[in-house]
Amino acid sequence: MFDIREDDLTGAETRALLALHLAGMHANSPPGSVFALDLSGLQLPGVTVWTARLGERIACVAALKMLAPEHGEVKSMRVHPDFAGQGAGAAILDHIIKVARTRGVARLSLETGTGPAFEAAVRLYQRRGFRPGAAFGGYPQTAFNQFFHLELARDATDPATGLQ
Repeated sequence: MFDIREDDLTGAETRALLALHLAGMHANSPPGSVFALDLSGLQLPGVTVWTARLGERIACVAALKMLAPEHGEVKSMRVHPDFAGQGAGAAILDHIIKVARTRGVARLSLETGTGPAFEAAVRLYQRRGFRPGAAFGGYPQTAFNQFFHLELARDATDPATGLQ
């Protein structure tokens, strides 16, 4: 079972996983197509970062950026390679969905890339009910990126996650 904690971004392990995330985004994306937040972007008001831990090790990091009172964006989601396929991404995404509901968010959105490096994440998002949709939040629509949205019924249980 993963222990999910809000993270203040001061720990070396969190920073290392975020650096790995940014390096991976740049390695697997065309120039000008990386919209991942750097450390300073993740420290802005309206952004909350969590880490999923197994024991004392960080297995995954992800953030929720509030775009408007009823619209949130999933950002900077990265599973540490040592924990791939063990459920860390699902655990932290379920947590973000739950927190978004408690904050009154009606829609969660995300932007991601295309190609093999992004396929596992896209499958996870789709299993949790995210559906392809239009660009949002000022992102440019390109041949490389894709957008997903999840409409949240704040007073209902989500069939994909079983969470209310």
